[in-house]
Amino acid sequence: MLEQQPENLQLYVNRLAIEALQKSEPSAWFEVLYAKALGDAAQIPWAKLAPHPYLQDWLTNHEAFASQQKALVIGCGLGDDAEILAHQGFEVTAFDISPTAIAWCQQRFTDSSVKYVVADLLAIPLQWHQAFDFVFECRNIQALPLNVRSSVISSVASVVALGGTLLLITHIRETEFEPNGPPWPLSNSELEQFESLRLYQVGKLVFSESKQIDVKQVRIEYQKYIISK
Repeated sequence: MLEQQPENLQLYVNRLAIEALQKSEPSAWFEVLYAKALGDAAQIPWAKLAPHPYLQDWLTNHEAFASQQKALVIGCGLGDDAEILAHQGFEVTAFDISPTAIAWCQQRFTDSSVKYVVADLLAIPLQWHQAFDFVFECRNIQALPLNVRSSVISSVASVVALGGTLLLITHIRETEFEPNGPPWPLSNSELEQFESLRLYQVGKLVFSESKQIDVKQVRIEYQKYIISK
């Protein structure tokens, strides 16, 4: 989730996350970060003010989805990924735990068709269960510690409709040992949890960013079984 950034910003974000973890509020630090940024996107490490390039690439290389299919963007940040999906014809819901982030999205995209809402990945609304044809999860799971990871993965899987698609982008680790974080990259066994939740892998791309060639990331496309295996 954290990109190559000035060291002082990385240290600041890490400190916020660790302090939240010590208070048993593992996702509380997002609102602190967005609020203290005071509208300066340069203070948000993952904010590029453009859609994620590997989401954009995936959309370019896949057939158009049927009109008015429903999409969900998890941890939408400043909204660029949600907007590109809306431009593709999706009926998009995008959520973030940070009220400041959601207000920021609404200010940036005043005429948007996207429904921006405040919600918690650890307490997904019941009406979202299996409600979305396309779900985009980018580096939110890895921003939360291992003691809530199973619950978070279950929440992500739960919102994908039967026959629907989950597109996941995350850092990965090659060991099952608990990593130092944040972020806390996902292990193979953690990724396998998706397959235990009726999702099967239909595509996988391993990549590194230019300034982080030693840090592996994956983009995985899953689909949800329409009937039980």
